[in-house]
Amino acid sequence: MSTTGDTPFSRLSTGVPGLDEVLGGGLPEYSFNLIAGEPGSGKTTLAHQIMFGSATTERRALYFTVLGEPALKMLRYLQQMSFFDAKKVGDPIRFVDLSQEVLQQDLGKVFDRIVQIVQETEPAIVVVDSFRAVVRARVLREAGEMELQSFLQRLALHLTSWQATTFLVGEYLEAEMQDNPIFTVADSIFWLSQSRERNSIVRKLQVMKLRGQASMPGLHTFRIDRDGLHIFPRVLKRMAESERAHPSHRVSSGVPGLDGPMGGGIPLGDTMLVAGPSGCGKTCLGTHFISGATPEEPGVLVVFEEHPKDYLARAGEMGFDLDGMVKSGALRIISLRPLDLSVDETLQELQQAVMEMHAKRLVIDSLTGFEVALAPAFREDFRESLYRMMGALTGAGVTMLMTVEVTESFHELRFSPHAVSFLTENIVILRYAEIDGALKKVLSIVKMRKSQHSAELHEFAITSKGMVIKAPLTQYQGILTGEPKLRAQRERAAYPGLTEEEDTLLQLLLEEKEATQEEIAAALGWRGAELGCALDRLVKLSYAIRVVEEGKTIYRPLARALGRE
Repeated sequence: MSTTGDTPFSRLSTGVPGLDEVLGGGLPEYSFNLIAGEPGSGKTTLAHQIMFGSATTERRALYFTVLGEPALKMLRYLQQMSFFDAKKVGDPIRFVDLSQEVLQQDLGKVFDRIVQIVQETEPAIVVVDSFRAVVRARVLREAGEMELQSFLQRLALHLTSWQATTFLVGEYLEAEMQDNPIFTVADSIFWLSQSRERNSIVRKLQVMKLRGQASMPGLHTFRIDRDGLHIFPRVLKRMAESERAHPSHRVSSGVPGLDGPMGGGIPLGDTMLVAGPSGCGKTCLGTHFISGATPEEPGVLVVFEEHPKDYLARAGEMGFDLDGMVKSGALRIISLRPLDLSVDETLQELQQAVMEMHAKRLVIDSLTGFEVALAPAFREDFRESLYRMMGALTGAGVTMLMTVEVTESFHELRFSPHAVSFLTENIVILRYAEIDGALKKVLSIVKMRKSQHSAELHEFAITSKGMVIKAPLTQYQGILTGEPKLRAQRERAAYPGLTEEEDTLLQLLLEEKEATQEEIAAALGWRGAELGCALDRLVKLSYAIRVVEEGKTIYRPLARALGRE
């Protein structure tokens, strides 16, 4: 085999999901790579996965093992993996068992044996695994540490000189990196580790060294299953920036009467946080928003706290056909409820779904459930992870709505238990308030970064049609303190004889000045028959009039807006 000459700097794909992205495009060809870590961290599986994914008849591979067990035993376990290809065993992948040479001969002869086989076969990929435990035990007993270091240094130098992509696999401690020359001559170092916290174990990979190209920094979570290793890069690949032809375009919240107080809806590509105590209507608001997805502008719904069937059934009871949206391709539902999720794994799955669907709407219900589903080791990084996800998605024109549960308190106004409210452009708070001896639901728009918005507190109700926004609670003061007080009679709004739905309808007419039945139906989302009856009642009670102009029936309010100074 030639050991000199100019070679082009090309990259070799590892075949490991996520690893090429972490490496910045793959492994430099002809590089010497060290795969290190504690026993059981996945070193051998990673080496096998790279080898089976890369070896071809034109690119043969040699796998030297000094594990002290025959290659047949290794293959028996290896064939359970989906990447294993029995047709490749023998040619183009050759396994060489050196355990007998290690036990019966000195290390110099073991080294000569490795060099001889490499020169005879001229492989493109060479793996030496895993010399550490067996070789160290024998050498320390008979020859001493110096011979072991000499053997490893000679092997490492030859691995770097061969025109092959080579891997040395072994168990090391981080403290050994400072004094061990192998770490100096290696072109790249993969460090695999396992962190244990309470009942969970999390595997992580770090590219500690990579010559010739920039790798993605940090610790990257990975899982090992039947498909081998799957790496989840800690930095999400940013989606293509959306060219916003209409930068002021807004997306409807889907809740009748809410877009107006918000200044026209949610700005395209923004993130909105909906916070409130349990049962206040957060999921209902998220359902309204995601129901606006269409096959042309699909949506993704991520559910952490209940089964998708239960979510669909509850939405159906309020008239939202989310099941039909799933079948039509307008919606994808992701359910994540295990208790050992990794942040990077979850965020990558969400991003992948958004990219595959070309989604324009994303609802996460809820951040509280998301945090509980994470392994304990990831909860400290929860806020940082949300920041990375928002940055990767919203720039591509994806409008996000996230719900979060907060403990009700009348002594402080809390937006989130995670201090993530500053990450979102828009915040809506849902609260409970005792008014007239009854527990009422109250909504306030705390933040709309790109527009003016209503500063009033709005009462709302959850009806058979979903969430309905009512008139502002201008007749009360001190609602947020938990001790609301009624204002003077001259300041109070009063529309006797109207139901809550009819009151909502009248408020819309007062805001719009006039509207057709079709326009009202579009704004409130009501069915034709029910809306017709409510309009007839307003006319009968002299709160509105019905006129026909240019062939169109128009409704105008006769009442005036009360409850304002």
